[in-house]
Amino acid sequence: MRSPLFPTQEIGSLAKPRWQLMGQRTEPLDDAAKADFRAWDARTHFAEEMPAERAALLEGRPREVGPERVRDLGAMFAIRFLEDAGLDRVYDGEARRIEMYEYPIRQMRGFRFQGHVRSFDHKYYLKAAVVDELRLERPYHVEEFDFVRLHAKAVPKIPLTGPYTLADWSYNEYYLARQKGWKGRGARRAAQREFVVDLARRAIRPTIHALIERGCRVIQIDEPAAGTHPDEAELVVEGFNAATEGFDAEFSMHICYSNYRDLLPALLEAKQCRQWAWEFANRDTDGHDGYAVLQALAEYGDTREVGLGVVDVHRDSVESPEVVRARIARAVRYLGDPDRIWVNPDCGLRTRSLPVARAKLDAVVRGAALARADFSSPRR
Repeated sequence: MRSPLFPTQEIGSLAKPRWQLMGQRTEPLDDAAKADFRAWDARTHFAEEMPAERAALLEGRPREVGPERVRDLGAMFAIRFLEDAGLDRVYDGEARRIEMYEYPIRQMRGFRFQGHVRSFDHKYYLKAAVVDELRLERPYHVEEFDFVRLHAKAVPKIPLTGPYTLADWSYNEYYLARQKGWKGRGARRAAQREFVVDLARRAIRPTIHALIERGCRVIQIDEPAAGTHPDEAELVVEGFNAATEGFDAEFSMHICYSNYRDLLPALLEAKQCRQWAWEFANRDTDGHDGYAVLQALAEYGDTREVGLGVVDVHRDSVESPEVVRARIARAVRYLGDPDRIWVNPDCGLRTRSLPVARAKLDAVVRGAALARADFSSPRR
């Protein structure tokens, strides 16, 4: 039996604190930002290892720090924020990332940015068209991981945007133009397949290799676009396999806000995927069992780990530890094996304020502890 039972993890981004955003713009912190900085530092001691930067920010000298060191301080804050909550696996809350699409694309040749489009949560991202042969400039997120590995006390994991999502969120001009004849449905699907596989092999695979060379052993592949096109689940899997085949690391696949039954059994062919990191709490209501979909894994005989979403990241109301405990117990009944379960929020908590995010993480950790006590009796 893995120890501890029901380990906990983060699953995505955190909101950037006001002091970080102001500091990155080299603006002197206002009173609210200073108070927030001091309150969280007193609680998590995140700035202890960077006293010069702390002093400069609080004393109104942000230019002496510079944007990059402010980002370092923001990453340190997120690491200690997650560790102080008691999580077993952490990252830096994606403190250096604006969002999950633009930065990876900017590390590649062959793209032309076309303009901003709105995402599901009323944020905007800069969308690109692939217009030429795709080539990676350099592996990305490597220095980001180096910082986390150096400073994290818990086990670090890194999230990467998957090849299917990068392709789906881009305009596919280059590969479609290579298709002969009428650009109908068949040609478009063939062009998209070529695009996804090229992203996996030419960009994400070298990045994974570089991360593993730096000591990374836990990698989460984010595929939020998978649920929007369930008829392309096989393409999601093909991209995942092309990116991960042969690597010695623990890979998970994070897909949020989907009808997972619609993606099965195709997803089960993701050969290197050790864990499904899915959302459940969002759909768990009085009239609907959000965890019943786990029965589908049992029906197909899939025995992989499940990153179990137990708190809803789109509502400020904070679940009690007892609710989390009950959700874990329900998942155990469906899966039949408590050792398969990791416990986490549904998705990243960046849409919640930091106090709400922390309260939800506390519920995750305390609820997992309650469930651990329930399932660690001598009969096990």
